[in-house]
Amino acid sequence: QVQLAESGGGSVQPGGSLRLSCVVSGLTARAPFNTFVMSWHRQAPGTEREFVAVIDSVGRITKYTDSVKGRFTISRDNAKNTVYLQMNNLKPEDTSVYTCKATYNRVAEYWGQGTQVTVSS
Repeated sequence: QVQLAESGGGSVQPGGSLRLSCVVSGLTARAPFNTFVMSWHRQAPGTEREFVAVIDSVGRITKYTDSVKGRFTISRDNAKNTVYLQMNNLKPEDTSVYTCKATYNRVAEYWGQGTQVTVSS
């Protein structure tokens, strides 16, 4: 069973940085990590979950929501079954629970439990 585990969240002041990690386990030879599209999403209290960033299975193509462009960078290490989200110049409005998602063949989706990011002075 595919499982995702996020880490790296915490509390920072505005302008600070954090690097989130998401390790994927329970993979099979038929569906190794490099066959999954990986993405990050976030949800603040009282709001719906929103898309943040996505990276294709081999790490060549990335896309971001407009509010994080130029500040966040998504990357992956297929040898470590891990996807990262480097977040720089954090703003209070970035405060959310950040969750990673693994998508296989555009059909199967797997979600992590999330990690809290709080940006406050």
